[in-house]
Formats: sequence, structure tokens, C-alpha cells
Amino acid sequence: MSFPLPMAMRRALDLAAEAAAAGEVPVGAVVTLGDALVGESANAMRGSTDPTAHAEIAAIRAAAAKLGTSRLDECTMWVTLEPCAMCAAAISLARFKALHFGADDPKGGAVIHGPRIFAQPTCHHRPEVLGGIGEEESARLLTDFFAQRR
Repeated sequence: MSFPLPMAMRRALDLAAEAAAAGEVPVGAVVTLGDALVGESANAMRGSTDPTAHAEIAAIRAAAAKLGTSRLDECTMWVTLEPCAMCAAAISLARFKALHFGADDPKGGAVIHGPRIFAQPTCHHRPEVLGGIGEEESARLLTDFFAQRR
């Protein structure tokens, strides 16, 4: 049985598809505060020549600017791929209430794989984590993107 995706994950997947069309690795991120979308972005590393221009980082910056605070403690991050170490640390520093992601990333992920940032004793804030939301579509976007480049 299939359930409809939450609006925020649907938007993150749309942003990921837009990133792929622009030649970027297809990852999209959305920040919500309750039902309101307060920040969003897609990966933009190649187009911006900025190695930190991951979808999560740009979405955090947009949400913080919109809300006028660096503390996003009532917000939820929705992202199509398990965050890397840089993004997981930023999510912790911003004090997100929750992180919801699509596909696991056994190679570069840092939430349930690799360094497991939120499980480290030096991590001062641990959001609620829920993976697997829109997992198939998230994984398919990535698989198709990299298959076209090989």
C-alpha cells in the first residue's frame, strides 16, 4: 500500500529533479515550521562553484534569514538524501526539532551511516530522525543521474 508523500518531501523531490536538470547532483531540501515552508534549496555546488552549497546548507540559510534567527528549534528539515557530515553538523547547530530524509547514503551519509554525527558525545543537539520518506523516488533520481554520466 502506498501513501501520498507529505507536501514538504514532495517539494524536496521536485527541487532534486530541478537540480538534476541543471547538472547538479539531485538533492533537494525544505525547511518547515509547522505547515509553513520557510526555506528550500537544491544542490548548487557546480553552478555556484561553492563546495558548501549543499541543498541542506542553503535551505538552512534561507530559513534562518526568513525567521530572523539561527535557532531553528521548532523546524523540520526534509531532504531527499541522508545528510553528509557537514550538513548533519549544521542541522545540529541550528537545533532542528526533526530531520526527515528519503534515501540512505551508505557511502557519504553521516546520520545512520559513517560517523553518525548525532550519536557522537560532542554533538550537543540531536534532532528526531526519520528516514525512508520518498526513498524510492529519491534513490531513482540519484541512480538515473549517475547512470547518465557513466
